[in-house]
Amino acid sequence: MTENEQLLARVAAKARNTRPWGWTSLPAPVDAATLARAEATLGFPLPPLLAELYLRIGDGGFGPEYGLLPLLDSPPAGEPAAVVQYLTNRADALQDPEWPWPEGVLPISHWGCAMYACVDCHTPEAPVLLFEPNAGQADHAWYVDAPSLTDWLHTWTTGTGWYEETNEGMDLPPWDDFRIRTTQAQAS
Repeated sequence: MTENEQLLARVAAKARNTRPWGWTSLPAPVDAATLARAEATLGFPLPPLLAELYLRIGDGGFGPEYGLLPLLDSPPAGEPAAVVQYLTNRADALQDPEWPWPEGVLPISHWGCAMYACVDCHTPEAPVLLFEPNAGQADHAWYVDAPSLTDWLHTWTTGTGWYEETNEGMDLPPWDDFRIRTTQAQAS
């Protein structure tokens, strides 16, 4: 069994046994057609591990805090789906250039208070970024939550994430590529 297979097995086991706030059951996984529609709508592919989470474990409803967002279709009275949130954030950025949203940075989990865990789908490692807009400036709103989606899932399954009570006060490094990525997008 590969490392990814082992990680997916640990995530699936934890997903079956824990329910984030607001979720009563684990949604069924998406099918390949739904994944293809989501990627076509986004205009870029999901990192393979993220795609496997949605295809094999569930359409959201598991993970840290409020859990992963549904991929394409929002449940009734629930969080917007990841694709919808991404498109909304990109559209909002056009209206307010002081708050650009980087291309390919997909929100995957809502932390509350307008904060999101996001995956950089344009980087091979698929780092997970924390968008925390409450500082009041876009330059100070982006942090590296984990250097890869693999690491992020590992911290969730082992209970070692920054959001755990035992890690209160743990500082996340700023995402230094934020200005580079948003400046490049504005120049194109």
